[in-house]
Formats: sequence, structure tokens, C-alpha cells
Amino acid sequence: MNFKKTTTLLLTGMLALSMTAGCKKKEEGAPAEAPKAAADTIKIGFLGALTGDVAMFGKPTLEGMKMAAEELNAAGGLLGKKIEIIEADDRGDKQEGASVTQKLISRDNVIAIVGDPTTGITKVAAPIAQKAQVVLLSAGATGPGVVENGDFIFRDTLLDSVAIPACIDFFAKDMGYKKVAVITSDNNDYSVGLSQTFLAAAKTKGIQIVADEKVKDGDKDFSAQLTNIKAKKPDVIFFSGYYTEAALIMKEARKQGLKANMFGGDGLYSPKLIELGGTAVEGAMSALGFSPEQATPVTAKFVEAFKKKFSGAEPGLFDAQGYDAIMLLADAMKRANSADPKVFKTALAQTKKFEGVSGTISMQANREPIKSPLALLEVKGGKFTLKAKVPVKID
Repeated sequence: MNFKKTTTLLLTGMLALSMTAGCKKKEEGAPAEAPKAAADTIKIGFLGALTGDVAMFGKPTLEGMKMAAEELNAAGGLLGKKIEIIEADDRGDKQEGASVTQKLISRDNVIAIVGDPTTGITKVAAPIAQKAQVVLLSAGATGPGVVENGDFIFRDTLLDSVAIPACIDFFAKDMGYKKVAVITSDNNDYSVGLSQTFLAAAKTKGIQIVADEKVKDGDKDFSAQLTNIKAKKPDVIFFSGYYTEAALIMKEARKQGLKANMFGGDGLYSPKLIELGGTAVEGAMSALGFSPEQATPVTAKFVEAFKKKFSGAEPGLFDAQGYDAIMLLADAMKRANSADPKVFKTALAQTKKFEGVSGTISMQANREPIKSPLALLEVKGGKFTLKAKVPVKID
């Protein structure tokens, strides 16, 4: 046989085998490249802490999410598919939050993520979700620097920039407060942002800031700060951090004979505040986007269903906002007739006057929610009770 001809035939055969093997390999790998919309379920990830100090925010958020998914699935699902909640514990740690976000997207193929309930971890997760073009909707982050990460990033919580001015108006007009002492936890993104919002709003409302003290998450001794504050005789103490430090601050305040009560954001809203602070936190106030008291029909139905499911327990803020997050995503997917985040994110951004259990929600042009009404809760008789409902204008 001619050598050149033989060589040509051998090369041709090897090329054919290589192409066949290549095709077979591609076919075997095809399922991993299948579009997310082809899955039998619509996967939505939960990002939040299930262990550690801030589990008090993560656990109820997940409860609300699961409750909403169960209701939707019982009614036939969404777009002909069942909703599946994929959960993971970020332990309240930023590095773990980034890792969980990446796993939810690349390993679990979620089309949306609800979380984190805290501002700090949400700001870490948001750029990851934005780059992957997966919708991230926080059901708790209230500070600045969240939606600015891009057009796939949303939240359904009452913004500090809305809540704080409304509360200051109420304090000045209805309670006669004129002098405020501010305490900021300066290693906590949420606290730093909330204090900045309060200080800016106070200037426009004629409120005098008589003290501006700094603490850190994890501190135990606040005697020096409270000594300085006591000398300034404030009408109220504004603390922008979480309930753990808040309880210790108020214990020290009462120990020193300071009679001013504390006011803060949703970081104070936890049974742990009362458990840790006891009678020292009586009168403490928290601005929220939800209260089961004076409920609308939509909220009353949710509260009744929640009590039935959880042996008479009342839902809290994060239960309600976790529930609303799933319902907002479902509403957007229905209107878009698509579970593709590149498609339904537009419908989500166009949400107007959505009747949620935590209030009426409209998305502004920058994907920031406006919610009404504002609920100002007060610790009274060892539990949080509604002090006032403050309406917020929704266009």
C-alpha cells in the first residue's frame, strides 16, 4: 500500500474518532449547561444567619419565606412549577456570606436570592449576584450602599432614609423631644449608616444633638459614654446598633440614674432586647415596617395563618418581610411570565402599590422600596407594643 495514502487514511480515521469522542463528551456534559428555566422547580436561595447572634433576624426571615412558598405551591405553584427554597447558614459572617452567595448561584442554580437581613452582608453579596445576573432581594437591609450595586439588586424593607425623618417629625411634634444623644457602633455598617441618616435628618428638623458617642459591637462596658451623655440631659438616646449592646447600654443608663429612653431602628427589634435588658429597656422604641396590631385585612390573614402554623406565636418584622419577599418575586415572575431573572427583574422594578403583609410597597426608579405605614413600637410591660402608625406617602 502507498505509504502516503496509508498515512492519510490513518489521520482521517483518528480525526473522525476524535470528533466522535468530542461530541459524546459534550452530550454527557449537556445537563450542567441547561438553562435554569428548564428545571422542574423554581429555586430561590435564602442568605442569612441561622446560628450566631444575628440568627434572630435570619431564622424568622426563612420562616416567612417557607410559609409563602408553601402557600404558593399549595395553590398550584408558579408558572407551572413548584418553588423550592434553598437555604444556607452564613453565620452572620461577611466572608461566609460571600461564599454562600457564590454556592447558591453556581452550585444550586437559584434564579433569585432573598437576603441577607443585615446591611453589611447584603453589601458583600450584592456585587456577586449582580455579576451573575441573579436577582437579590434583601428582606432586612436598611442602610445605604445596597441597590447601588446594580439593576438586579432590590429590597422590601422600610428604608432608614424614610423611617428616620418620619420618626423625628413624630418625636418633635407629638412628644416634644428637642435634645438627642447619639450612640454609634462604629464597626457595624448598619449602625454607621443609620447614624449618618439620623444626624442628617435631625439638622433639617431643628433637633439638637447634645452628644455623639462611639462604641463597638461586642463591647460590654459603656460607663464612660453614659457618664458623658448623662451630663448633657438628653430627651432621648438614639442608638443605631443591635439589641445586644442596646440592652447593656440601657442597663448602664438606669444604673447611672439616666431617665431618657432609647430609640433605634429594626436592629433593636428582638425579644432578646427584653430578655437581656429587663426593666431597663422599658420604653425603648424601634421603627419598623410591620406591626400585627391595627392590621389590614391582608396582614390579619397572614397573622392568623402564622399563629395556626406556629402554635399561637405572633409573626415579627422579619417573618413578614421574608414572606413578602417571596410574594414580590412571584408577582414579578407572573407579570413577566418568566422565571428568567434577566426578564422578571424589569417587572419587579415596576412594582407599584403591592399589598404586602408588611405594608403597601412600591419600587422607585432606583429600585428602592417606599412602604407605608411606618410602625413605631415601644417596649411596654415586657413586650413590644404599637406606639404609633405613621403614614408614608406612596406615589
